[in-house]
Amino acid sequence: MAEHSKTESSEAPAVESNSSRRKAMAEMLAAAGAAVVAGHVMAEETGEQPASPSDAPPPMADGNILEVMRADLQRALKKPIEQRRWVMVIDLRKCIGCEACTASCISENALPPGVVYRPVIKEEIGEYPNVRKRFTPRPCMHCENPPCTPVCPVGATYKRPDGIVAMDYEVCIGCRYCLSACPYNARTADFGDFYGDGTPAIADYETRPFMEYGKVYQRKPGEHASPIGNAHKCHFCLHRIENGMLPACTTTCVGGATYFGDYNDPKSLVHRLIGSPHATRLKEEAGTEPMTFYLV
Repeated sequence: MAEHSKTESSEAPAVESNSSRRKAMAEMLAAAGAAVVAGHVMAEETGEQPASPSDAPPPMADGNILEVMRADLQRALKKPIEQRRWVMVIDLRKCIGCEACTASCISENALPPGVVYRPVIKEEIGEYPNVRKRFTPRPCMHCENPPCTPVCPVGATYKRPDGIVAMDYEVCIGCRYCLSACPYNARTADFGDFYGDGTPAIADYETRPFMEYGKVYQRKPGEHASPIGNAHKCHFCLHRIENGMLPACTTTCVGGATYFGDYNDPKSLVHRLIGSPHATRLKEEAGTEPMTFYLV
């Protein structure tokens, strides 16, 4: 009898373990089912459908989307400038709102306080309890019909043959008419501020030389030479493009949500993405025909 009791006692943990596993599995399946139901309910209440992977970039042999875009860029640079059409595609389903693109843009272009080329707009969508965050990076749209160019009284902002809306700092008089004309708030002005204002010294990184629009500039405290006093905007890192490099925001995007290339190249990744049913543009009703697209 004592031996029989010992056997029952030794088998009890195994029975209890199997029961616990079955219970845990049941709870996991129930949670998964609830998540699916919740997803359908949110889609019904917000009017939004779950993201489809059908337009995601296809798997590449080396698994590196950046290398694919670099190859697209090199192919485009071999064509005459008027045969290129630079575009950017931003997948809002993949953007996590980390602002790595904003930070890299500031660093790449030595931007001062108040000047931002690529802000990330953060919004809350839906109503409680079905609320989510949406992050929208907003560079210059590089519109086909830019409303900023015709209002400039001195012709300091213009559209290049490759589609990039550019600035001439030496011509700009700082009237800021272009800031008011842009429906996307994609332009800012340099008022001569420094991050080190009010401290014993301005850091070297704020006064380092940098390249924009084919020229080298350097901001110095107490001086009012260009680009201080000028209107500023995103230029798709033109200085990088022309040297065979992708824009800084594209290479530093943590979520891999930013794509860049030549729309006129039917083999390019951006051309394929823009053909997706999920591709859209901001304020198309304005007739500006922006060349920055979003996947939603």
